[in-house]
Amino acid sequence: MSDGTSINGGIDVALAQAWETIRAGLRRSIGVRTFDGWLKPLTLGDCDLGAGTLKLIAPSEFMANWATTHFVDHLLQGWRALLPQIRHVAIVAASGTERPAMFSPAAEPARAEAAPVEAVAPVADVEPRCGTPLEARYTFDSFVVGKANEVAYNAARTLAEGGKLVFNPLFLHGGTGLGKTHLMHAIGHEYLANHPGARVVYMSAEKFMFEFVSAMRAKDTFSFKQKLRAADVLMIDDVQFIAGKESTQEEFFHTMNELISAGRRLVISADRSPQDLDGIESRILSRLSWGLVADVNPADFELRLNILMRKLQGMPQAQVPQDVVMFLARRISANVRELEGALNRVVAYAALSGKPVDIDFTQATLADILRANQRRVTIDEIQRKVSDHYRIRQAEMSSARRAREVARPRQVAMYLAKQLTPRSLPEIGRRFGGRDHTTVIHAVKQIEKLRQTDAELDADVRLLIRQLEG
Repeated sequence: MSDGTSINGGIDVALAQAWETIRAGLRRSIGVRTFDGWLKPLTLGDCDLGAGTLKLIAPSEFMANWATTHFVDHLLQGWRALLPQIRHVAIVAASGTERPAMFSPAAEPARAEAAPVEAVAPVADVEPRCGTPLEARYTFDSFVVGKANEVAYNAARTLAEGGKLVFNPLFLHGGTGLGKTHLMHAIGHEYLANHPGARVVYMSAEKFMFEFVSAMRAKDTFSFKQKLRAADVLMIDDVQFIAGKESTQEEFFHTMNELISAGRRLVISADRSPQDLDGIESRILSRLSWGLVADVNPADFELRLNILMRKLQGMPQAQVPQDVVMFLARRISANVRELEGALNRVVAYAALSGKPVDIDFTQATLADILRANQRRVTIDEIQRKVSDHYRIRQAEMSSARRAREVARPRQVAMYLAKQLTPRSLPEIGRRFGGRDHTTVIHAVKQIEKLRQTDAELDADVRLLIRQLEG
C-alpha cells in the first residue's frame, strides 16, 4: 500500500470503515440536507498512503468542483482525525479530470464561504424523487434490540408489517445516536418488502422545511403537498427543528391530518417527548400524542456489548480481543453511533499501522474519545433522570410551578447541572425555563445546605450522581 497501490484487502476494509465514520460526522456537522445533496454521492477512489493522498469520486464535474470549493477542508480534517497518514484529499469527477488544486494545510486554496442552506441549488441526479433515499444498511435485521429500545423496535415492526393500523402516528424520541433514524429506515425497507408498489417517503424536518419554503417561493405549494400526501408511509426525522417556524408548522399540521384521516402511516422522531418539545404548536403536540409514543433510551452495558459483537461479525478480518470489546462497551456510553465509530477507528488504525489490538493500543487510539466520555453528562439527561426519580413530568423542570413536590426536584436538578456539567449559571437557568442565574445559585446553596441535615435527600443526590456518571 505504501508504494502507491490502490486500496485492497484489509486496507480496503479499514478505509471503508473510516469513510463511514467520517460521513456520519459530516452529516451531523453540516446538516442532513446539505450532506445528502453534496457529500453523500461521493465514493472512495484511489489511496496512496506513501504519498498521503486520497481521491474521492463525484458523479459529475459540477459536483466535484462544488464539493472541492466548499467541503474539501472538512473532509481532510475528518480523514486526518482517523488516519493521520492522509495529508491530501482530491475530489474527482467520475468521467472527468480532478480539480487542479488539492487541499492541504500547507497550501489552502482560496474558497468562498459555504452558501447558506437556502441558497444551495439542488442537483438533478442526486435527489430524483421526493424525500431522501433509504440507507440500505439500516434494516431490522441489523438493529440490535435490548431493554433500552425494545418497545420502539416492536412498535416499528408492527407499523411496518402493514396490517391493520393499531396506532398512528408512531412517535420515536431519544437522544442523538441511539437508533431512531435506523428504525425509521428499517420501517421503510420492511414496508416496501411487504408492499412493493407502495410510496414511502423519508426526510428530515430540515428538508421538509426547506422544500416547503422553496415551493412557496416558486408559488407551487400544490406539487409539494401532493407529493407528501400521496405517501403510503411518511417519515419525518428530528421534528424539533421546525420549532418556531410558524408557516412550516402550519403545513406540517395539515399534512399530518390529511395522512391520518386517509389511513396512511406516519412516523415522527424527535430528541424528546411531545410534552417536552418547546416552540411546537399545541395542536401538533396533541396530534403526536394521539398515536404511540415510544422512547429510545441510552443503551445499557449489555446492549452496547451486543452491538459491538454484531458489528464485528461484519468485520471478519478484524482481530479484536474480548477484553477490548468489553473495555469499549464500558467506557463509551454516550450513544451507539459514537460506540461504533470508536470500534471503526481502532480497527482502521490497527490495519494501517500493522499493530495488534490490545487495551494499551485502544486507549492510545481513542484517547480523545475516552476523555470526552469521562464526564459528559447533559442537562437534558439530568432533568430526565431527576424527573423519573421523583416521578414528575420532565416539563415541570421548566414550568413556573412552585409547589414543593416540583420545586425541590427542580433545585436538585439545578444543583446536579452545576456539579456535573461545564455549563455556566446563566445557561443552566435558561435550560430551566429561562430562570435567572441567581435562582440557580440559590438552588445550589439550598441543596448543599440540605445535604448536611437531610439524610434522605443526600442519599437521593448520591444515587442520582452514580446513575448519571454511569
